Amino acid sequence: MSVFTRPALVGLPGDRTAAREIASSAVTTLAGVLVLFALLAPNDLGRLTPEAFVRLPVEALLGVAVVLMLRDGARRIVALTAGTVLGLLTVVKAIDIGFGIALNRRFNPVFDWGVVGNGVDLLGTSIGRTGALASFFGLALLAVVVVVLMALSMVRLSRVVAGRRTTSTRVVAVLSVLWIGCAVFGVQLAPGQPLASRSAAAYAYDDLRQVRAGIRDREAFAAEVGTDAFRGTPPSGLLNALRGKDVLFTFVESYGRVAVQDSDIAPKVDAVLDAGTARLKTAGYGSRSAFLTSPTTSAGSWLAHSTFQSGVWVDSQHRYDDFVKTDRFTLGGAFKRAGWETVGVVPAHTEDWPEGQVYGYDRYYDSRGIGYHGPPFSYATMPDQFTLSAFQRAERAKPGHPPLMAEIDLVTSHWPWTPLPRMVDWNAVGDGSVYNPMPSQGKTPEEVFTDPAKVRAAYGDSIAYSLNSLISYVETYGDDDLVLVFLGDHQPNPIVAGEGADRDVPITVVTRDKGVLDRIAAWNWQDGLNPDRNAPVWRMDAFRDRFLTTFAQ
Repeated sequence: MSVFTRPALVGLPGDRTAAREIASSAVTTLAGVLVLFALLAPNDLGRLTPEAFVRLPVEALLGVAVVLMLRDGARRIVALTAGTVLGLLTVVKAIDIGFGIALNRRFNPVFDWGVVGNGVDLLGTSIGRTGALASFFGLALLAVVVVVLMALSMVRLSRVVAGRRTTSTRVVAVLSVLWIGCAVFGVQLAPGQPLASRSAAAYAYDDLRQVRAGIRDREAFAAEVGTDAFRGTPPSGLLNALRGKDVLFTFVESYGRVAVQDSDIAPKVDAVLDAGTARLKTAGYGSRSAFLTSPTTSAGSWLAHSTFQSGVWVDSQHRYDDFVKTDRFTLGGAFKRAGWETVGVVPAHTEDWPEGQVYGYDRYYDSRGIGYHGPPFSYATMPDQFTLSAFQRAERAKPGHPPLMAEIDLVTSHWPWTPLPRMVDWNAVGDGSVYNPMPSQGKTPEEVFTDPAKVRAAYGDSIAYSLNSLISYVETYGDDDLVLVFLGDHQPNPIVAGEGADRDVPITVVTRDKGVLDRIAAWNWQDGLNPDRNAPVWRMDAFRDRFLTTFAQ
């Protein structure tokens, strides 16, 4: 052999065979782990614990039994189909977890895809539109990979089972007896985590039941929308007790019961409301407060707005999609029919909103048309004080303006509640450029969301700012013809409101006109801006009819 010739580094045949067997076993093990994870993983972040995965899934036992009964061709088809379905269920479980965090409810695989676009928009406020779209498509690609890997894993495992029929039959027989015993005696490793699991099948069944319920609900909702005692009411029978008034319905984003009661947030907000009650009383204003039960929680403001305006319960995306296609008689429509000019102010909107036609607005201001030239504050396109100031200049400050009805949506208190603007002199608001330095002077969402206590504090600060903006607006621009109704749209995220929190939101009427307050005396609402736990609670869809009835004559 030449001294320049290197010996070939070729392993022995037995070594290569052993390596292939080890690699094959490793791939099979990973396939088994992936399938078991998909079968056992819960769809709720709170139940995503180690105990959740120390269970025996009945679906795996049934799957092995089916494979053992099938021939090769049918086995591959069944395994591929079952793997694809399991992969899709896994993706939907992951979306469920996201919906639980953001919306405190499950994802509806038929009706909720439109909400995904809203999620992309919300993410875009933190990382930019390009980054949000890239994240969305990255997650979509990951979902495809999960489905493909799950299908391939099922095919591989079915082949292994079929190749070891005797062993597989014995193992599945023993484990089946164990599963039955655990099921009969209710063996649990942790509360709500039975060792004998059938969660995947139950989850799939619940999804199908949810879809069927949604389909049936569309028929019921159509009947609700079509039943309306006020639909044919002539102008002479509408809102006569409010003639000549400017009536402003103002939604404070995420202003829920948690802001005013039984939380570490409440003392700060209560102080703002109590001081505001005194300030407004000094200025000659009276106020009455209570609670409404919102159809949504954590997010989905449009569901609350449509419920409040329409007098029907809009608690899902499919109900909302159906509602905006109707000619349902709304509060906006009632005021317009009675002779008011109607205005919508929605600073959160950055694109066209054709669905808003259902509210009957004569004029509509979104983030593009309200004249704001300042910086955004995370999700909030502009501070609430600017929104109120711009509305005042565009509408109420016009000499001899006709009576106005407006819905004004305030967004400063929208998640993530930081950074926040500061109150400025109303004469200094201008085009909003006064706010330019403020975002960089506040805390970033990344700083705040490392600590739940900081998150709650930021939420409380944002609500206090929104309420102070409203109170100061009334002090500055209020007059004898102003009737302000302000309310929350929904409770905040569970990280603030807590798991299992109710859906109640405060609502308040403010006016100088004692006759208006006398009209609502029968409502038994409490005096002042700050309702306590004994205040009346109505469903939000009850407000329209009570309001139109009270002020008809």
